[in-house]
Amino acid sequence: MNVRLQRVNPNAKLPTKGSVRSAYYDLYAAEGYFLSAGEVKPITTGWNVETPRGWFLDVRPRSGMATKGITVNNSPGTIDDDFRGELKITLINHSSGAYLISVGDRIAQCALMPVAECGFEEVRELTETTRGKGGYGSTGK
Repeated sequence: MNVRLQRVNPNAKLPTKGSVRSAYYDLYAAEGYFLSAGEVKPITTGWNVETPRGWFLDVRPRSGMATKGITVNNSPGTIDDDFRGELKITLINHSSGAYLISVGDRIAQCALMPVAECGFEEVRELTETTRGKGGYGSTGK
């Protein structure tokens, strides 16, 4: 199964896997950017995208960048199968300093995922569990 890509920037680089067993494909910057401390900016990959019907691209941060305070702002990002525009990655700089992104830098990672269709049903009561309504740390550290 293929994700179809249409080049819209001559610097666009096809997504690649970091290793044979990597679950996600690396996405690359097609233009250089200077990301100031606290700045949020969409970074172009240089590709218009078409995912197969019933599938979506799941976009996540790269761990190496996250350790430097640079992450995907709307993580995880979702690229639906009816979107045909340019694949851009909205990065945020949580660090106290500027961060330079060069053409060809890996800026995020993505994987093709199936859409699980479901319905929503209103009921009077839910089944009981041991956990019940406990949330936000209720199961311990």
